[in-house]
Amino acid sequence: MLKTTQLTKSYPTPDGRQLTVLEDVSFDLAQGDTFAIVGPSGSGKTTLLGLCAGLDRATSGSVTLSDVPLDNLSEDERAEVRNRYVGFVFQNFQLIPTLTALENVMVPLELRGDAGAEATAKAWLEKVGLSARLDHYPAQLSGGEQQRVCIARAFANQPRILFADEPTGNLDADNAAGLVDLIFDLNRTAGTTLVLVTHDPELAKRTGRVLRLKGGKVERMD
Repeated sequence: MLKTTQLTKSYPTPDGRQLTVLEDVSFDLAQGDTFAIVGPSGSGKTTLLGLCAGLDRATSGSVTLSDVPLDNLSEDERAEVRNRYVGFVFQNFQLIPTLTALENVMVPLELRGDAGAEATAKAWLEKVGLSARLDHYPAQLSGGEQQRVCIARAFANQPRILFADEPTGNLDADNAAGLVDLIFDLNRTAGTTLVLVTHDPELAKRTGRVLRLKGGKVERMD
């Protein structure tokens, strides 16, 4: 489902040197695997996730997502791969403030041309416990409810792989625990591959494998 080979990402610095934030990272995941990327702040976790999802290009190395090599694709072609195969759950929710919960979940379905977008969105919002909040705007929802909308939006598109970047980072302990259970339950039912960036060692332990980064390099794989 996902394969990275000697993935490296560097950025030019003002003095003309190269700053390497990720170096020589390789792993592969099968359909249905659960995988955590952990490490201290600045270790390259979010950079690695962005490269795996085709949100950014590597300086060297390769990424293959659902048998599609991403490295030589255009921006539009990578966006099409993401729309077809990928779901996202981010720490900061990234909901459209002028759209209701229902409309936010419908957006990726409509972009894909799904004629049953509204019915599908309603079904997924019901699965995450928000059937009574369909017409509420993000500002009218709690942080936990906003993240549930994000989860519904991610799974509604039937992704083959879900990338979650610190999905509980803006939630209190009670909401975080419920959201984690929800993500894993839905992921198990859907058979989706899960790639989870987290600083929480207890959350990482719930995944099948853990990649530990330090200073942009693989410290170890558990």
